[in-house]
Amino acid sequence: MKCPESLLQALWSCLAQRPVGLVGLGLIGGSIGLDLKAKGVPTVALVHRVETAERAQQRGLADGISTDPAVLREAGLVVLCLPLDRLLAPTPQLLSALPPQALISDVGSVKGPVLAAWQAAWPGRFIGGHPMAGTTAAGVDAGQAGLFQGRPWALTTTETTSSADLHLLEALLRVLGARVIHCTAQDHDHAVALISHLPVLVSAALLRTVAGEQNQPVRHLAESLASSGFADTTRVGGGNPQLGALMASSNRAALRQALHHYRDSLDTLEGLVREERWDELCGALRQTQALRQEVVGP
Repeated sequence: MKCPESLLQALWSCLAQRPVGLVGLGLIGGSIGLDLKAKGVPTVALVHRVETAERAQQRGLADGISTDPAVLREAGLVVLCLPLDRLLAPTPQLLSALPPQALISDVGSVKGPVLAAWQAAWPGRFIGGHPMAGTTAAGVDAGQAGLFQGRPWALTTTETTSSADLHLLEALLRVLGARVIHCTAQDHDHAVALISHLPVLVSAALLRTVAGEQNQPVRHLAESLASSGFADTTRVGGGNPQLGALMASSNRAALRQALHHYRDSLDTLEGLVREERWDELCGALRQTQALRQEVVGP
């Protein structure tokens, strides 16, 4: 989708003609870089390895790509596209690489602990962010154009966030085609526990149930019969184990509450099956059919 010229001009004006900086060019960073380059927004990127820089240059993920932190020095806005553990414990090397004049944001899936870490470590301007978009791919070849088109991107501000900084980051996200959602860090973490972190564990439990089937012919038959429904239901449970554990540990209070409510729902459905209350089960499934329309659409 073509980005309105007025929006590009607004972003360029807010940046004071400075490039957008990216730290990390994996799935999220690479996708941001591809979209910004396609729209003519100048970009620079800091990566960890020389091989990553070379491949990223081949793919055209940013205008300037280097392992030298100096590549970021002119950036007006820097997005930290790093694993959650590196966001939660920013190193002195990372902090020293960031230009003091720049607005800093991130893409971490947990916001409360990330905001706390950066408020303690960084004296400059920081706004927490989380794009709700992704694939199972990772690494420098994972980035793809249009990943954020129409997808929600949560922004979590604090009492010290200026309206100018917020407008700058909003302009960037709208250039990417994202749908900006404002929320507190606490509400964000509670919400993603329900719709992101809980599904990882539920999906993992489904996979463990199949793997735990003692009748081997039945297990092999189940694996042979599994198709798109089971694949869709278990996709997130087959994702990055370190990321899943890190999300759970960083958002454990909200996740435990979500697991508690999920267990209650599962107990209710199990009771309907055990007691052969088929009309009530049909009614419950009719409710969930309508709920799915409300939550994720047709």
